[in-house]
Amino acid sequence: MSFRQNEQGFGLVGILSFMIALAIFGGAVLTVIFTNFFVVGNSATSQQAFNIAEAGANYYLWHMSHNPTDYKDGQSTPSTPDPTLGYGPYTHDYVDDDGVTTGTYTLWINPASSGSTIATVRSIGQVNDSDITRTVEVKIGAKSFASYGLVSDTALWFGNTESADGPVLSNVGIRMDGANSDTVYSANSTYVPPSNLGGNGASHPGVWCSSSVTTPVNCNTRDKSNWIYPTSSVDFTQVSGSLCTMKKTAFADDAATASYATQSNACTLTPSTRTSAYVPQRASSFSATRGYLLQLNSNDTYNLYNVSGENDRSTPYTSALTYTTVATNINLPTSGVIFVEDNVWVRTNGNFTGRVTIASGRLASSSYTTDVNIADDITYANKDGTDVIGLVAEGDINLKPYAPPATGNFNFEVDAALLAQSGSVIYPGKYVSSSTRNTRGWVGSSQTFTFYGSVASRQTWTWTWLTGCSGDAVYDSSSGYCISGILHNSTSYDYNLLYAPPPSYPVTGGYQILSWREVLTKP
Repeated sequence: MSFRQNEQGFGLVGILSFMIALAIFGGAVLTVIFTNFFVVGNSATSQQAFNIAEAGANYYLWHMSHNPTDYKDGQSTPSTPDPTLGYGPYTHDYVDDDGVTTGTYTLWINPASSGSTIATVRSIGQVNDSDITRTVEVKIGAKSFASYGLVSDTALWFGNTESADGPVLSNVGIRMDGANSDTVYSANSTYVPPSNLGGNGASHPGVWCSSSVTTPVNCNTRDKSNWIYPTSSVDFTQVSGSLCTMKKTAFADDAATASYATQSNACTLTPSTRTSAYVPQRASSFSATRGYLLQLNSNDTYNLYNVSGENDRSTPYTSALTYTTVATNINLPTSGVIFVEDNVWVRTNGNFTGRVTIASGRLASSSYTTDVNIADDITYANKDGTDVIGLVAEGDINLKPYAPPATGNFNFEVDAALLAQSGSVIYPGKYVSSSTRNTRGWVGSSQTFTFYGSVASRQTWTWTWLTGCSGDAVYDSSSGYCISGILHNSTSYDYNLLYAPPPSYPVTGGYQILSWREVLTKP
């Protein structure tokens, strides 16, 4: 009897143990299920918040396409931007395809710099009745001519001793025997290169190299994955419109000329009023050896001189130019744009600090075009995007023969974004003052030229000429040629120009998202 009662007791304990274990297991299963529901729900909400954040970025892409200088989302406040995030916050309801408001996106807009076409937009997406947010940050802007290390409306040829630094684009085609550090674009799928640019009368791909070139880069085995062709061409003719816009910007910068900016014929007006942003014609008649010398200083100012003559066989610029002082220590204009209605000579007095674009054009006349002339070293104090110089010429941009030192060892340097709307960016092969005489050359290994910036040339681009052994050309025994220009030169792209071009620098197309990333922290 006692034994049987103990058996029943043991059975009850077993049943209770089983039921407890089952309850624990069931609770664990339910916990896992509910946790999964929670995680899946949060994941879906998080993805929805992410989609809303992207919608906010796309909205501001549309907004800037219609209002390219509005960084306040159509608002008037705040007057002072947040030092890190810019203007904001601006919150919008997000309405889905069914017309239901499912969340909000909050925008912060940070312009890159004065006169820039680029802004950093941060968009924070949030679903209604949820504290989950996702944030994306994009750079929105129109690509400028400074987005390329070199862009040209003509065919290009990089020899095997040359290299292409930064993105390169030709509207015709490129023979790339040298190394390239970035993407190389051609607007054509095929082209026939001219004989002076590596052609033999045959058709070639938009970007190609000669199979005979095996050193220092082997054409047959090199990586060609970043050779892209065909692609969209770059329209140099639209730069004339950009010059007009810059002239209006210069007018609007000062009260003395502001009324001209809104007139329908603003770009053909030639007022005699000089401001820090607008420099008038020297005279109604035109001369290639007359205009202005602008000396950019190291304290956000510039000096202005009248140039009444040039003998480009003399050196340095103080001997080559006949000039008189107009004004000194002129503050750089607020807009960052100086428009000169005549030829311009440019140099820096020490290392320049600031951000400025100097544009040269006689827009009231189609009989002649103005040039920008590099008269001496042009250097920045900082190469981090803080300091920048843009030079935009209606005609040519000339590296003058008197700009480098006449003799001895030197490292001559130019830091700038250069754009020749209808002409070339060149060291000239002939003197202006003696048109049949070859310009001087430098072939010593310790006579070097460093260019840092960007080049956009409608026609030719070169710093050296292989020429006849006459005039001031110098024989180079290593190549067997006579040289005009600086034989030992290097051209490097300033990647800061990609997202922070010079003020009001001409653009190459419409607005687009230039870069995208998700931000894992909240402002």
